[in-house]
Amino acid sequence: MPGMSGLDLMKRLAARGSTTPVVLITARSDSNLEAKAAAAGAACLLEKPFEMNDLIECIGEALKE
Repeated sequence: MPGMSGLDLMKRLAARGSTTPVVLITARSDSNLEAKAAAAGAACLLEKPFEMNDLIECIGEALKE
C-alpha cells in the first residue's frame, strides 16, 4: 500500500475501535516483522509466496478469535 504499511493500517483501525481480525501478507523479509505483527494483534502473518492452505488456515484461526 503506498504511503502506509499493514501495521500502520492496523494501528489506525484499532484507534477507531475496530475489532476486525487482520491477516497480514508481506513480501518483505524482516526478522522482526512477525513479532511486530503479533504485538499489533494480527491474527497471523503470511510471507509471499505462501500456500493457499496456509491462507485458509490463517483465516480460520482469525475467525475463531
